[in-house]
Amino acid sequence: MPDVRLLASLADVPAGQWDALHDGHNPFVSHAFLSGLEQHGCVRPDWGWTPRHLSLWEDGALVGAAPMYLKTNSHGEFVFDHAWAHAYERHGLDYFPKWLCAVPYSPVTGPRLLARVPAVRHALAQTMVAQCVALGLSSVHVNFHDAIEDEAFDHAMDTDPGNPDRWLVRTDMQYHWHNDAGWRTFDDFLAAFDHKHRKNVRQERRKVAEAGVRFRVVDGAGATEADLATMHRFYQRTFADYGNHPALTLPFLQHLAVACPEALVIIFAEFQGQAVAGALCLRGGGTLYGRYWGGDATLPGLHFETCYYQGIEYCLREGLTRFEPGAQGEHKLARGFLPTLVRSRHWIAHDGFRDALGDWCHEETVAVLQHARRLAARSPFKGADASARDVTS
Repeated sequence: MPDVRLLASLADVPAGQWDALHDGHNPFVSHAFLSGLEQHGCVRPDWGWTPRHLSLWEDGALVGAAPMYLKTNSHGEFVFDHAWAHAYERHGLDYFPKWLCAVPYSPVTGPRLLARVPAVRHALAQTMVAQCVALGLSSVHVNFHDAIEDEAFDHAMDTDPGNPDRWLVRTDMQYHWHNDAGWRTFDDFLAAFDHKHRKNVRQERRKVAEAGVRFRVVDGAGATEADLATMHRFYQRTFADYGNHPALTLPFLQHLAVACPEALVIIFAEFQGQAVAGALCLRGGGTLYGRYWGGDATLPGLHFETCYYQGIEYCLREGLTRFEPGAQGEHKLARGFLPTLVRSRHWIAHDGFRDALGDWCHEETVAVLQHARRLAARSPFKGADASARDVTS
């Protein structure tokens, strides 16, 4: 059996060993991204995030790992379990701390059970349960995992609903852009729309262009210190407008620009030579990930142009086939982002709550699938069917 170690910091693992466990296509599970969050004050115990990464070792070599955190709240997860916590509280039980396998503040599907062979992914899922019990925690959660990892959780899933090894399934929906048709230009993309939606998009874009706004795209290597500071200020502005706490620090952005310059992409909207808005993105494995936006201006259509249309233009130029602009947002549908299913897994230690939440999760999944089908029927594309995509399709 592998040696199990719980790590209080990714600094305890050589970057090369950690990154050898995944294919490098998803920048969010890279050692540089995750360790940067820790080093530059983005994940902290007083914000509810205490690193407690799971690692498996054989003969001194890392063979499996999962980015994991002890959580004392549900902030920054995007798989909402507040009702679960309240139910525990009403019954005099402690839901927190819980153990979370995820990328902080990032509702992005990607590998979570980092291993090169299925047997080690199995071992990681089983070890999560064993360690959860040993630590006396209420639960362990794996958010936005890849479909290939389902098998590691599924072996005890349906054969015995009362089995204590059973992982519950939750299904949610996001809106993603896919270039399955081989579009090369934005006009090619719009040609696939019906007349009404195509006209609306062109009108939105025209308003921004006629206002005199121009766009500049920089990657980590080309971003100046002023660019990074400006984007961070825009990011802070958005969080302040909504009364939320901005977790990402300027030193973290500076770290990304140096540690993974090819992954960092910033889209600036400029008016009269000055940046008035920006969108912070990452890229990897043929996908652009839109993460944060902010700005000083409130011009009509500026948000849609900066966050969506410029991202699509970027994907078409760079040959990327997928654009994930972030969680939620039904308004994305009319702009070519289709309903896409995402997943999470949950192991609950308490027998009674496991059974009750299993029924709850099933009902939630049925409702999500029905809603996704209704939305897909409203697709802006000509001749579209009424099916929702899986995130891995």
